[in-house]
Formats: sequence, structure tokens, C-alpha cells
Amino acid sequence: MASRDKALPHIVRAAGYSLKGLRAALAHETAFRIEAALFLVLAPLGLWLGNNGVERALLLGCLLLVLLAELLNSAIEAAVDRGGTEFNELAGRAKDLGSAAVMVSHVTVVVVWGLILLGH
Repeated sequence: MASRDKALPHIVRAAGYSLKGLRAALAHETAFRIEAALFLVLAPLGLWLGNNGVERALLLGCLLLVLLAELLNSAIEAAVDRGGTEFNELAGRAKDLGSAAVMVSHVTVVVVWGLILLGH
């Protein structure tokens, strides 16, 4: 029972940290703000355009993937920038890879939305 007593406070603390991260992304990351605004516009559209639960899940899921990729990219950039301002090949590669992940998520949106909407 003791571990169950600690579970709820842990979950509440974790949710607080997550909300703090979302607030930080909205406050400091322009790309995240743009993608969040696009999500707010496209999510209702995806719910309306999807013919069934699977299509709606795909249309919204790939939009959420963009937000996830941007959050992870921002975390990588913040950690790398914390390490210093001098050029480091591995740091640059880490930032480029994070950026590539965001690009792949954008391509996923185009492909998923395109395939579903062209199928209508």
C-alpha cells in the first residue's frame, strides 16, 4: 500500500513538470507556437474530415507528432546550448538531427493528410 500512496503525488508532480515544459515551449520557442497554432486550426478540421475513428486518429496523431518532435528538438537545442558557445561537431550534429526529426514529422503530416484526403 505504501507505494500506491506515493503514486498519486508522483503523477501530480510529473504532470506539473510537463505543464511547465509546455509553458516554456510556448514562451520561448517560436516554431512551437506556430505549430501549436496550426494544431488548433487543423485538429478540428481533421476531426471533421475524417470518415471514421482510424482516419481521425491518423489526422490528429500526425499533428501531435509534430508537437512532440518540436518539443524534443527544443530540449536537444537547450541542452546543447547549455554546454557552451564554442563550435562542437557532435553538438552541431545533435541539433541537425533534432531539426531533421521535426522535418520528418512535417512530411508525415503532408503524406497522411494527402493520402486520406485524396482517398475521399
